[in-house]
Amino acid sequence: MPELTTLGKAIGAGFAMVGALGPGIGIGLLVQGALQAIGRNPDASGNIQTNMILGIVFAEAVAIYCLVVALIILFVLQ
Repeated sequence: MPELTTLGKAIGAGFAMVGALGPGIGIGLLVQGALQAIGRNPDASGNIQTNMILGIVFAEAVAIYCLVVALIILFVLQ
């Protein structure tokens, strides 16, 4: 039965990491939009870059939470 428990934990951790797909796609779209905006208006690059970095940080936090949940499933739950 330990093999079944290990398999269940691996599948659960994999499903937990599916939540990291959204932030990855969101960060890509965010950077794309920021680069297009800087290309249209280079004078506003400082403000655009600051807002882009804040958006990346908030999106990346969600991915880190998914990683923490996956690690808890793998190593803490019995």
